[in-house]
Amino acid sequence: MDTSVYNNEDSLIEEIKLDLPSIKTEICRVQAECCRRGLLQTSKWLAEISYSIRTVTSGYVETQSELPSGSDLDTYNLAKSYFDLKEYDRAAYFTKDMTSPLCLFLHLYSRYMSAEKKRLDDLVDTVTSPETSQLSQLKQLRREMEQLQMSQKLDGYGLYVYGVVLRKLSLPDQAIPVLCDSIRLAPAHWGAWLELSCLVTSRDKLAGLDLPDHWCKQVFLAHTYLELQQNEQAVRIYEGLSNAGLRESTYIMAQVAIAYHNMRQVDEAVTYFKQLAELDPYRLDNLDTYSNLLYVKEQRVELAHLAHKTNLIDKYRTETCCVIGNYYSLRSQHEKAVVYFQRALKLNPGYLSALTLMGHEYMEMKNTKAAIQSYRQAIEANRRDYRAWYGLGQTYEILKMHHYCLYYFKQAQELRPSDSRMLVALGESYEKLDKIQDAKKCFWKAYCVGDIEGGIALLRLAKLFEASNEPDQAAEAYVRYIQDTEEQGISDRDRDDQIGAFRYLAKYYNKKDMLNEAYEYAMKCKEFSDSREEDKALLREISSKRGSGVIDTGNSSVMEHTGTHSVLASRMRPNIVVSSPSPSPRRDLEPVNLNFTP
Repeated sequence: MDTSVYNNEDSLIEEIKLDLPSIKTEICRVQAECCRRGLLQTSKWLAEISYSIRTVTSGYVETQSELPSGSDLDTYNLAKSYFDLKEYDRAAYFTKDMTSPLCLFLHLYSRYMSAEKKRLDDLVDTVTSPETSQLSQLKQLRREMEQLQMSQKLDGYGLYVYGVVLRKLSLPDQAIPVLCDSIRLAPAHWGAWLELSCLVTSRDKLAGLDLPDHWCKQVFLAHTYLELQQNEQAVRIYEGLSNAGLRESTYIMAQVAIAYHNMRQVDEAVTYFKQLAELDPYRLDNLDTYSNLLYVKEQRVELAHLAHKTNLIDKYRTETCCVIGNYYSLRSQHEKAVVYFQRALKLNPGYLSALTLMGHEYMEMKNTKAAIQSYRQAIEANRRDYRAWYGLGQTYEILKMHHYCLYYFKQAQELRPSDSRMLVALGESYEKLDKIQDAKKCFWKAYCVGDIEGGIALLRLAKLFEASNEPDQAAEAYVRYIQDTEEQGISDRDRDDQIGAFRYLAKYYNKKDMLNEAYEYAMKCKEFSDSREEDKALLREISSKRGSGVIDTGNSSVMEHTGTHSVLASRMRPNIVVSSPSPSPRRDLEPVNLNFTP
């Protein structure tokens, strides 16, 4: 497989060359192996990839060479039938003395699934703790598999089970090399790549992995970039895979839609989900994310249709419950929304979207204790979920526990270093803790990366300069704020802030005897405000000065540019502490009706 990068309309796109006939042959073989082992999710994923290249001819010939013979085959078939019916203990019992790689895998995987099923069942039992018997079973399984690995009796699939057990026991440093070994032996087993992705917490760790040069590696990199909020890189790889022949892959289309969702490019994401619905109308995967987009766009009718459709397809899928929960939330029926998010969690206790969304609903209901618990569970399920960190920060902000909210906003900002919302929240926390210089740096950085909240970063920065008795800096920040808001358009809700900026600039220029500018801003105050006596008096004073011949220093702006950097930029830029750059929670954002400002 050849990969390179080329320039297409000023954007870098990953050019990937795939040998589609070889991939089709490999998929057919590995899918059969996964079916025999009960690895249903990987089997489905491979089948979807295979369907997207259905016009490609496969050279695979079914041999079933790995199947045992004689009585061992009868034992395998019996154990596999128990496994398919989720009678894991029975499946493990009948395969305990089997030595073939297929039967050994089925034995080990059955024991793992038994422990995991009991752990999930015990989550709803307040008496039994899942930290007791189930963890002890995993620890015993780990010891046995360690011996099997040392004697080289584990194939790629067996190493996968070993890696999963190590991850469940919170041993990531040991799990990563085991999963890498599993991938080298069975590179088309997508489940192993997914488990490895869960353990990659940074780009540095990703770059340090020793992985085979296989077509699945590109899919893995894109998936992991998406998890690390490196959305542009993920989209480039997915576009490269599409151009290489996987354009009809519904998996890739869904991943691109999620990337656009993360980047707040809502219309593009909605377009991809609509295309998915046309290609696979009964597909429920990722529809919870689609419902988030409809929620953000406040498309109540479309969300109602989606909730009805998913309910007809499968009312007991976690995605269906999340879609219906979002629908009730948009109708401000938060208690009903919580019921459906709780139902989703009963179906899948580790379902991240339901945990985070339920935290948002508790915030709407002003139940901060329950919100904190939901957000914490979401973080335990996935520490890379910036929405849960951000939600915790907002919760503690409401409780006026500013040291706590500072910590959680920092965690969210590290995950989304170029998201202005995280930086503004961090700046406001510093401001409340009287760490003014740190707050200024955060607001300036939020402006530099692109303030997606309509100038709030510049406004907060200007007010800090004003409070710090730095009039020149405050004036420049206000001028920039006005320029940006006039270009973007300003809502009635923000009109008072703009009037405050006009008023400050009128007073500032009046003190500087720059009367033309002072008069201009004073007139804007009069135009947009209710003609407060303060504004009328200021306008009379400026008019009097202009009429009495006071020297106007001219039209020179307070923003004295040097090259391309203004006074504000040159003073603030060198001190900015910037996280490593990232190419650029109600739902994908923050809880509704909860502002940064308390």
